[in-house]
Parts: sequence; structure tokens; C-alpha cells
Amino acid sequence: MALRRPELLRLLLLPLLGCRLLAVELTSSNTKPVVQEFQSVELSCIIKSTVTPDPRIEWKKIRNGETSYVFFGNKMQGDFATRAEILSRTSLVIKNTTRMDTATYRCEVAAPSDTKTIDEINIQLTVQVKPMTPRCSVPKAVPVGKSASLHCHENEGFPKSTYSWYRNSEPLSADSKSKPHNSSYTLNPATGTLVFHAVHKGDTGRYSCIATNEAGFAKCEEQEMEVYDLNIGGIIGGVLVVLAVLVLITFGICCAYRRGYFANGKESGESYKTPAKPDGVNYIRTDDEGDFRHKSSFVI
Repeated sequence: MALRRPELLRLLLLPLLGCRLLAVELTSSNTKPVVQEFQSVELSCIIKSTVTPDPRIEWKKIRNGETSYVFFGNKMQGDFATRAEILSRTSLVIKNTTRMDTATYRCEVAAPSDTKTIDEINIQLTVQVKPMTPRCSVPKAVPVGKSASLHCHENEGFPKSTYSWYRNSEPLSADSKSKPHNSSYTLNPATGTLVFHAVHKGDTGRYSCIATNEAGFAKCEEQEMEVYDLNIGGIIGGVLVVLAVLVLITFGICCAYRRGYFANGKESGESYKTPAKPDGVNYIRTDDEGDFRHKSSFVI
């Protein structure tokens, strides 16, 4: 029985190459590539050794526990058909990457003529996304001595953003050792929350926040926060004025009742009373302007 060409080639190379080289083996120049969104990236998959002249190449994508084909049957699959290609026989090039391309990609090579006929290698692709303009919340006015919370957040960037706050374009340090002596605030770079425990006049200013990650940064517009003094004397005076007005109103109402201004006055003129109906007389109303005619009845 005649031997097939791949088997004959393996038998001829066996004494020269040794058993180790007859196993298909893959390698990569970069197993954890990082790229910014909308750029191109190469997923390196290199056949280090094989005796199979035309091995079968497949690429798979694993994301959130689900596996799908990228390259199968010598052609691209799904949306990769218009933005991906095979380079140098086995490597995969993805163009115009998006955040949804962040995943694990598996390069699989089947070499029927080798002793070890299948090998695979995983490539972890990370697509970085620049932060969007963060949403900032700054109170407009806070009384001296009260607490104040400022918030900054965005959820588009990948990896997750860290946050820094600025007052009048000057950075506020998250390190307690670098804070001014008269400042009493807490800054959380992970959540973007800036809390003043007891504001003072020096905290008045224009506040802005910057969200930053490995792909870039974004800044929200400045917002003014005013710290004002509480006028205790004015507040007490206002309360006393209100109480005095209420006392005067009450006193006036009492005087008016005593003098009878709220009693029911007598009606001017004599009020009309319906005349009593004499016994034995029935009144019948006619249609002529309310005139009445009567009918006498006699009681026997």
C-alpha cells in the first residue's frame, strides 16, 4: 500500500529532525497587546515548528464566557469579515478596533502530519477607551462651618478612570501631608468624591474635575462654590419682627371683636314677610306678573 505524501515526508524527516520537531508548536511575539479604540492591532500567532505543509488555521474569540469564530474555513466570520485579515499565514490583524473587541483570542493550528497534530495559543487583547466628559456636581453656596460634597464621575472610559479636583485651576492633593493647614477635606481618586467636612471662606472658588486613564483624559467645566457667613444677629432680628407682627395682628383682631365690628348688622328697612294666610282662603298664583287671586271657601 502506497504511503501518502505527508506520511512519507514525516518518515524521511524523522531521523534528521528528531521527535520533538515533529510536534506542531506555536509562539507569539506579544500575548497581551494593548491598543486604543479605533486603531489597528496585530494578534501575533507564529508556527514555531511543523512538518505539515498546509496546516489548518482557526481563530476564536472568547468574551464573557462565550466563544465565537473569528476565522474559520479560510474566511473571516461575522463583523470581522470587513475589518480583519490574516497576516503572515497565521497572525490576525483587526482594524478599527472597538471596546467590544476586548477579549481573549485563541489561535488554533491543526497539523495532521505532525506527531502532535494540534496546538493553540491565547492572546489577551485590551482595547483602551478614552474617558468621556465627566458629570460634575458642585454646590453653589454653603455656609461657613457646614459640610459640602462635590461629585465627579464618568462610565465610558476603559480601564476605569481616576479623578482629580482643581480649585481655581490649582490641583487639590489627595495626600493629607500635602494639604494646606486650614483645609479639612477628603478626596477619593477612585470615586471622584471631594468632601469638605467644615468649609471656610478660603474654600470659595471655581472647581473642576479631570477624569484620567491610560487612553487619555477629559475635564468638566468649572463651577463656582461660594462660602458665606451666617448673619446670626440678622436671623434673630427677623424672627423678632415676625413675632411682633403676629402679636399686633392678634391684638387688633381681639379689639375688633370687642367693639362689635365682626357682629351681624341689622338690615336697613323692613324685611318682607309673607302675610299669613287667613283661614278659609286659598291663594292661587297666575301668570300675570305674580298677581294673586283668591278663592273663598266657606266652612259650614
